[in-house]
Formats: sequence, structure tokens, C-alpha cells
Amino acid sequence: MNDQSKMNLLNFNRQLMRDFFVSIGEKSFRGDQLLQWIHQYGFTDFDSMTNLSFSLRKTLKEKAEIIPPKIIREQISKDGTRKWLFQLHDNHCIETVFIPEVNRGTLCVSSQVGCPLGCKFCSTGDQGFKRNLDVSEIVGQVWQAVRVLSTDNKKHDRHITNIVLMGMGEPLLNFDSVITAMDIMMDDLAYGLSKYKVTLSTSGLVPEMDRLSEVSDVSLAVSLHAPNDELRNQLVPINKKYPLKELLAACKRFFKNDKRRKVAFEYIMISGVNDRSEHAKQLVKILQGIPCKVNLIPYNPQKNSSIKPSTPEALETFRNILMSAGINTITRKTRGADIDAACGQLAGLIED
Repeated sequence: MNDQSKMNLLNFNRQLMRDFFVSIGEKSFRGDQLLQWIHQYGFTDFDSMTNLSFSLRKTLKEKAEIIPPKIIREQISKDGTRKWLFQLHDNHCIETVFIPEVNRGTLCVSSQVGCPLGCKFCSTGDQGFKRNLDVSEIVGQVWQAVRVLSTDNKKHDRHITNIVLMGMGEPLLNFDSVITAMDIMMDDLAYGLSKYKVTLSTSGLVPEMDRLSEVSDVSLAVSLHAPNDELRNQLVPINKKYPLKELLAACKRFFKNDKRRKVAFEYIMISGVNDRSEHAKQLVKILQGIPCKVNLIPYNPQKNSSIKPSTPEALETFRNILMSAGINTITRKTRGADIDAACGQLAGLIED
């Protein structure tokens, strides 16, 4: 239970942690120590932090706390994908997914309770928008996942190699908290992930994309899903505000200072809607000149939806057109669909 009179130190990146210690009359390096205690060692009890003096630990107990969101349900898919339902301090809930593979483990993290953008293929949008997550609720998903996975394997080797901000919500609508949380994910005193291993996925908020490129060097994924404005207006309504011409220009300049990096375009394959050969050819045309790769994602069925996934044949034809044009294209495997953990299925609902 959160004590409103105390500061939750899970909200602090390295600089904020240093500032906090200076504010209570301590040396700034104590902030570095605490960052390690929290994120690398998983401690929430100040008395266990043995390189802090007794008086400092007493002060910390009076002024601060370390409270991650609470796991209230775990589901494990037949393919090994895991989904956690987290309960927040105000009883709202979010979901987080871990996808294990042979040489990597990807954690899909949420940034909002619900989502205001209303994309037509996404269960999260159907729930409406409740609120943004604070830093402790974003990075707390990582904190909890690391603890669970380490405990399961009875050793503290690294299971999470990649983090994607692709869970519930539009990360760029929660800009400041997401930036601070990603700082912690990439800090060597916390989780130590490289800029290539932390990816933010956006539906295309152009001003915030430009701002992101100025303050962070994380990887970028864009939920594209259509090769023309008419279709994208239907599938991704934010396109009416930031149409493809503006969005793709922002993508083109995002990595302008690093020619080696590429934008990842996410493209949900929906039968009879956006999966025809003509759509693939339009996609080739609009992506010209943008260093990119394309992830084709079979639509994952959802309750009360008449939308159907593309056939394997349509998906292969679409991919071949992109590949023939020199666009690196990957067909993403569906993971965790049997526990509603696949792309577009996260809803954060508590079932009786």
C-alpha cells in the first residue's frame, strides 16, 4: 500500500535519485548505491542495504518507500509466453507480457491504463482511457518480471534481453514518465540495456517523435498498418491528425544522425482489408528513402470482433513483394494467443 506522504523511489532515475539524496543532506553517490540496491539486487527493505549507515536507513524509512505494482495473476501459454496482470494503487489494472526465445527474452511493457487512440484492431482501445502510468508503475513491471524470472530459474542470470514499450497505451502520450523509465532501463546501475534493446512503439504522434529523437536514443517502432491515408484513417484514427506524409517525414529524420539505424514498421495483416498485393506495392512506394524494416503481424482474433487474420498465402505474397523491393521484412510469429497475450489482445481486465 502506498503511503502518500512518502516518495516512491522507483520513480527516480539516476539524476533524480542523486538530487533526492542531496536534498536530505547526503552525498549524491548514495543515489547510485540505492539505484543498484533497488534494480540490480531487487531490495525494497532499507534495513537490508548494508552499505548505508543506520541513521541514513532510518531517514529513508521516514521519507521514502519502494513500492512496485502488485502481480495478482499470472498466465503461462503453451508456447512459454507469460502474461502478468498488475494491480495498481488505485485498483486499476495493466498487463505485461514476457516472450522467451532461444537467444533472447522480450518484455512487453504497458505505459497507460487503457488507451485513447481507438485503433480498430486493438483490445486495449476498447477499454477506453483511464490514466497515464507513473514511472514506478512502468519500470515496476520490469522490476517484478526480473524477480519472478530469476526466482523461477533459481539463479540471477539475465532473462530479459529486450524491452518493448508495446503494451497497453500510447507511450508518447505519457512522454515524461516513459522517458524517465527508459533511462532506468538503460542505466548500467539498473538494467543496463543498450539503446538497440529498448524500443518505443508509437501510432505516430509526430511532434512527440521529434522530441523523443532529441532526448533519447532508444529504438523506434511505428504502428503503420496501412499504406494510404484513406485506409489508415479507418484503422489508426490518429492518422487524421498526423497523416502519412507527416509521419513518414518524421520517421525519415528520426535517425538522421546515425545512418546505421532503422525504423521498424509494424503492420497488422487483416484479411481483405490491408493485405492485398496492391497494398504491398503502395507500401513499397511510400517507404522509399526511409532506412527501415517491416514486421508483418498476423491479426490476433479478439472477442466480439468480425475481423479475420490474413491467410498464410496472402501474407507470403505480401512479404515477397516487399522483399523483392529490397525491404527487410519479417513475419512475426504469434505468441501467447491462447492466453490473450498476443499483439493487440491486452486489455487489463480482472475476470471473476
